[in-house]
Amino acid sequence: MFNETFKLSTGVEIPKLGLGTRLLNDEQAAQAVRDAVSIGYRHIDTAQAYMNEVGVGEVIRF
Repeated sequence: MFNETFKLSTGVEIPKLGLGTRLLNDEQAAQAVRDAVSIGYRHIDTAQAYMNEVGVGEVIRF
């Protein structure tokens, strides 16, 4: 399932399955992203409006 993708109008392909981080604080988001990446997720749904950029960024910057 992690290998299935959607093709965007730009031609870029993104994974169909993504992790949503909307309701998570920084600490929860960091742990969720860490866990998700460890099991194969490569699509992390985040936005500035979620106000958890520090937590998400802490994990994905590496």
